[in-house]
Amino acid sequence: MFRRTSNACKSILLTPGPLSCSSNVKQQMMTDYGSRDKQFTDIVHNIRTKLLDISNINKNLYTTILIPGSGTYGVESTITSSVPKNGKLAIFSNGAYGIRMTQIADISNIKYAHFNGKNNAPITFNIVADFLNKNSDVTNVAIVHHETTTGILNPIDDIANEVQKYNATNKKSVKLIVDAMSSYGGIKVDFTNNNIDFLISSSNKCIESVPGFSYVIAKRSSLNETVGLERSLSLALYPQWKNMETTQQFRFTPPTHSLAAFNAALEALIDEGGVDARNKRYVKYNNLIRERMMGMGFVPYLNEHQGCIITTFYYPTESFDFEKFYTLLAEKGVIIYPGKLSDEKVFRIGNIGNISLEEMNNALDIIEQVYKNNFC
Repeated sequence: MFRRTSNACKSILLTPGPLSCSSNVKQQMMTDYGSRDKQFTDIVHNIRTKLLDISNINKNLYTTILIPGSGTYGVESTITSSVPKNGKLAIFSNGAYGIRMTQIADISNIKYAHFNGKNNAPITFNIVADFLNKNSDVTNVAIVHHETTTGILNPIDDIANEVQKYNATNKKSVKLIVDAMSSYGGIKVDFTNNNIDFLISSSNKCIESVPGFSYVIAKRSSLNETVGLERSLSLALYPQWKNMETTQQFRFTPPTHSLAAFNAALEALIDEGGVDARNKRYVKYNNLIRERMMGMGFVPYLNEHQGCIITTFYYPTESFDFEKFYTLLAEKGVIIYPGKLSDEKVFRIGNIGNISLEEMNNALDIIEQVYKNNFC
């Protein structure tokens, strides 16, 4: 649908992933590794360790599992491996990625109850509490932390606490699954006080690396309870973890180049000052984008509960030609995202990735130039 010319300058990806990566991260993909090489298995070990370190996660309580494929592979692996055969999954959605969990449950014949919320309103702990009280047979809860459909941020800390409170009050053991695809590494998640059982993210988001795999941060006790629950061979979570624990190897062919790049990206995150420092950069860029775009006359879709990863904007007019807008920007090396709301005319601009403040301002200058010269 959307075209880019072959002579476009170096692209700035104003998307929530894939995104612009540093030259050092890309350079790591120039080395070939065998999947059983000691040098490569050391990389796998380093990644699994650093993913816990960046959030100060207790390694005695939590562990990490790497899953080849996109972020959805990780979500599907977790859902299809952790819900008991006679269990029931509660899915809370306020965007396309929550809806995708229902599709996973449908195709896997997993019983579920679905709270389908509004795209512009967060899933609150009160909603979760009320829903659980009305569905006492729920064994697992699944929710998206940062919903990139709109850029809304769901209060995962409050929700995790509510699930923990529900379990204590009702003597239950409901497991919490968090899709933190576009938030982990860029927005702080509290693993010390919150009862998160499984958290999923992917390589090409806030860690600022290339696509190729997803990862699951799992509570060891909850992971042990999944033995024999898997509904897939290649996406089986516990067997993948068990193999990594004993050999630091994947059961099947790993994305070696992507893992090497990710290892360097994790080091860059640490060197930047960790999650807090990266979050400050993202907040600064997100505020800049909203300010500049509103100055051009664009109206944000969200007025409240806006995350710092991506912003959704309404079309300025009913007749606005987004395909033309996209193409003109792409020809100048600025890549944005179309909207993902079926009932609203919107588009999205992300602000994560290895982008300098100068590059961000230049990209916004191009957006302003293209808009004023062709649509005003």
